[in-house]
Parts: sequence; C-alpha cells; structure tokens
Amino acid sequence: MNTRLRLTLVTFALLAFVLVSIGWRDKKVNPYHSYEEILSLRSMVEELPLGENEHFLASGKCAGCHGHDPAELGNITEGGWDVNPTDFWRASIMANSARDPFWRAKVTHEVAVNPGNQLELEDKCTSCHAPMGNFNAHMSGFDHYSFAELLEDDSVAIDGVSCAGCHQQSPVGLGDSFSGEMTFVEDTIFGPFGGGKDEPEIVGQPMTSFVGFEPVYGAHIKKSEVCASCHTLITNTADLEGNATGNTFVEQATYHEWLNSDYANDISPLQEECQGCHFPKLDEEVLISANYAWLEPRGPIGLHYMVGANTFMLEMLKNNGDALGVSATEEQFDSTIFRTLDMLQNQSVDLLIEENGVFNDSLSLTVNLQNNAGHKFPSGYPARRAFIEFTVLDEEGNQVFQSGALQEDYEVQGQNETYEPHYDVITDEDQVQIYEQVLGDVNGDVTTVLERADEHLKDNRLVPIGFSTTHSTYDTTAIGGLAQFDPNFNIDSDQEGSGTDEVTYKIHLDGLTGDFTVIAKLFYQSAPPKWMEEMFSVSTPQIDLFKAMYEEQGATPVLIDEMEINVNVTSVEEQEATFLSVYPNPTVDGTLNVQFLTSQQAPVNYSIYAVNGQLIETGQLTRNNVQLNLPSPQGTYLLVFEQAGKTFTERVLKL
Repeated sequence: MNTRLRLTLVTFALLAFVLVSIGWRDKKVNPYHSYEEILSLRSMVEELPLGENEHFLASGKCAGCHGHDPAELGNITEGGWDVNPTDFWRASIMANSARDPFWRAKVTHEVAVNPGNQLELEDKCTSCHAPMGNFNAHMSGFDHYSFAELLEDDSVAIDGVSCAGCHQQSPVGLGDSFSGEMTFVEDTIFGPFGGGKDEPEIVGQPMTSFVGFEPVYGAHIKKSEVCASCHTLITNTADLEGNATGNTFVEQATYHEWLNSDYANDISPLQEECQGCHFPKLDEEVLISANYAWLEPRGPIGLHYMVGANTFMLEMLKNNGDALGVSATEEQFDSTIFRTLDMLQNQSVDLLIEENGVFNDSLSLTVNLQNNAGHKFPSGYPARRAFIEFTVLDEEGNQVFQSGALQEDYEVQGQNETYEPHYDVITDEDQVQIYEQVLGDVNGDVTTVLERADEHLKDNRLVPIGFSTTHSTYDTTAIGGLAQFDPNFNIDSDQEGSGTDEVTYKIHLDGLTGDFTVIAKLFYQSAPPKWMEEMFSVSTPQIDLFKAMYEEQGATPVLIDEMEINVNVTSVEEQEATFLSVYPNPTVDGTLNVQFLTSQQAPVNYSIYAVNGQLIETGQLTRNNVQLNLPSPQGTYLLVFEQAGKTFTERVLKL
C-alpha cells in the first residue's frame, strides 16, 4: 500500500472538509468528532488550504484543532485571550514565504540572468520558501522542484513554511546542514511537550485518527537548530557567463551569527534561543487543542508570532491580499505589523548621542549604537540596510548640517553611486553611515545577482554582543570592508564583543556660537531602491507585478531609535588631540605629506587601504615630514596610523 493511499485511509474523516456531498450528514465520522464538530472545524479553515501530498498536509488540516475554538475552550488563556497558533502564523512572513512577490520576482530575475541554471536555482529557492512542495518532490524520487510546479497547482507548497515545514523536521543533523538541506520524518509531528517526567503523557490518538500523523515529543523544536537549515544560506558562485567558478558565497548566516554571540553561550545571562524572541513564551497553562476539553492544559506555550523586521513586505501582502492569494485578514496583518514594529523599536538597537566639545572650529559629537538582537542587525536577506540620519540645527531652526537625509525616491542623499564606505569619522554631508552588505562579482564589481556574488565588498552590519573574530563561525559571519579596521566597531575598552559602533561627526561651525539642536535617528529599510535597479531592468510577469506594487507602496524606512540633545557653544575651544596631519586632501597626483604635530616619541605604523578594505601598503614612519604616495587609480583611500596604542585614521580622496 503506497503512502498516499495509507494517508487517505487514515484521514478519511477529513473528507467532510471538502465541499462535496458524501452522505455522512447523519452519522459520526470517527470516535473523536461528530458531524457537528466537523462542520465547526471546517468553518474555521475555509481560507486555508486543505490539500495534502504524499508526505505533508497543508495548514487547513491542522487549523481545525490548533486554530480558533468557537467554544472558547481550546487555545484560550484564563483571561480570555485567543492564542491559537494558526491565526498568529497566517499573517507572518513564514506563512506567506511562497506568496512573497519580491521573492518570486527575484527567482525569475536570477533565472533570466542565468537561464542555463534554472533547474538548480528554482530548486534551491523553493527548498526554504516552499519546503512542503520541494521536499515532497525529492522524497518521492524527483531531482528538482520547479517554480512552475509551485505556481500552477501545488496548494501545499503555496502554504509556505507551514506547520509541517517545521514540526516534521527530523532532529538528525540539525545545526550541521544548511542552505535548505533538511530531513523530514513521515507521519510524525514533533512538539515541545511530553519530555518531562512530571508532564502529562501525549494523547496522540485524536491527531493520528483525524489526520494520520503521530504527535511525539521533540526537544529540537525548542532549539535554534531547527531554524538553521534555512537561515544559513551558502550559494555557488557563477561568473558573468553563468559558469560555476567553484567558489561559494555566504548570502545570509543568521543562525551562525547567533552562534557567534553571547545569546548562544549557556553561561551568559543573555543566553536565548531564536524561539525566545520570535516565539515568545506565555507562562501559563493552556488547553492547546479545540474540541478536546478533557485534555490536560500545557505550558508555557510559544506564541507563534514569528515576527522579524520586514514590515515592508507585511504591508505589501496586506494591501494586495486578493492578488497574492493570502489567507490572513487585514486585522491579522495589522497585529503582526504592530508586533514587528515593537521588535524593531524595542528589541533591536539603542542609539545614544555624546557631546565631545569643539575643536578647531568643529563641533564634535559621537553616535553610539548598541545591537541588542541575537544576530547581526540587519540580518537575513542582503538587500536590508540601516542608516543614520544626523542633523544639526541652530537656535533659529536653520539647518547647519545633515547627513543621511532620505530623498523623495526613498534613497539616502549623498551616498556614492556604487556604495558608501563604512565611516568612523564623518565630516561632510555627502558622507553617510549605512550598515549593509555589498556583494561583489568575480570582477569585484557591485552586483545584486545572488548567483554572481563572489565576495563581500562591505559588511558593516552591527554584530551581536559577544561576537568574536576568532569564533569558529567567523568564516561565514566575517566583517567586510573598512569596518574591520574601525577601532571602535564591536570594541570597547580594547575588548571585542561589545556589539557596538561609534560614529563621530565633526561639524564645521565657521565661527557660529549659541545653542544647537542635535538629532540622530537610526532607520531600517528592507527593500531599498538601489537594490531593485538591477532586477527592474529585466521584465518577467513576476518582476512586473512586484515593480507595480513597489512603486505604488514606496520603500519608506522604519524609524528604529532616535535621540535629541541641546548643545551650547560659546567659543572655539581647544585643539583636538591628534598626533599628525595629512595633506593635501584631496590630492591630485596622489602625493601626501605626513607631519607630526607633537614631539615624536615612538615610530608610527601606517596602513593604506582601498575603499573596499583591500590593504594597499604598510610601513613605519621614523621621522617627520614624510611623503606617502597613493596608487594610480582615482578614488577614496583610508590611512590608518598607530602610535603607542593610539590610532588616527584619515580618509583621503585622490582626484
């Protein structure tokens, strides 16, 4: 007897869900459900798919018991709060991962660029965004699962990362397999209850009888490893002709970022699994199934919020629900958006401004950022970025300085055409601190084609507390570009692992005095226009649809944190304590003069870096008034000088 036939027989009672007449109206369906109960269950899941394939069931088959209970007995707290996992889940990005119009557009973009790799590209992309279709195909003996199969007739796959996509994962190999490589156990649902000696035994007969799956205890369901397979993605690099180079590229490594943090450290007070934030615990015992009032309550339970940071896509799904076929209501999306904003604004990054004083007619202030997330911020898909808007106003409200202003086209004003480097010190309005990944192809040029990605030209995303460059996962979580040379990036009191960054702003006052208002804001943007340009140059039905939705909605960033302080400047104060001067800047011929400003007591070590972080030259200065020569290409270079533990950096432009 094949698996599909066996599943059909043991789940025969579910035929009452199907909108056809089968003549069971006056008899009990099975020992656990009457006809009236079946009608009640069906009414709760009409908008969720009820399909099944050889190995998985769609969410509608689970929602009858684990959705809203019309009798208000199951999934209800003592205070009357409905905490059923179905309604929390259905408005999440996870539930809509296969409907996500940006993802669909990007898949077709990658295929359009490298059509010879279509089978592999579509199979890899659907392994995480449509796992129940993809792995059903592989478990049934097929080599690939196509995008066309998903879009045409697979109601189970379109359910995204549904109940079975997580709860059927095998514990074997978890945490060691990545890039969508997963193993599933047939006819088994792993849950978080039943593992303790004082816990009630698992009553599995209703689920086995009703849907043909056996519920068992799975400790791994409460561990971060269950997230690892999809939230660490390493891709194979192709050159500009689509040929494999043999290199690999880390597109995202959220799980490894967590490993490289205090949140994964069992002896740290910060220790927390991924579920601790994304499935927050309700410390109360709740009856976790509808229609089974005789079951013993369980607790604590994980609230299936599944929120991350992507309010942009949640808004798009909400505003285009009919076109995208979503099952959640606008009210459910509003709740998920509210919780996502709460996570972004209260659990992500804290911002603080410190006044340093006035030196050389320049007001010096430092913005301190503390990453409180258990991974990099931003994390995940490499389009995502955060940026600082820094504004200084005089006492009449006139703008004295502004860096990082958002333009009407949702782009950040003043950034370079290719990409903006990481800064430790900002002195000009055309310099802006943007925390992001920048992907480079085999030629070192910026690309947003994921299969062409060969190196990180920049990765200065804020790292989590406890992050270390000596950790075993640093090869997949490395800091890229100039941030790795920043003396205060993830460093406090000469110790790494702070999860912080400091950006110093030096505002030339031109003799101005009086009261100044200083405002710093940190914004998060999950789908910036700059990332879309390359994809929007290609036309496919999915790209065209997403582009229309994108242009209609706009890419408004989310404010994460802000601070405002008042500064009183009465006169020009002391000279800044730097120990050397580099001039001219800009330089036309690449020749730079280095002059010591203090009596030299020790040799000065220097390094010259290209804007992408490439080391050009190192050396040592043992005398005053030395000339250094930049290489021939025009552009921006960073000079780093170190003497007796003090570091001085200078950004130099060669015209």
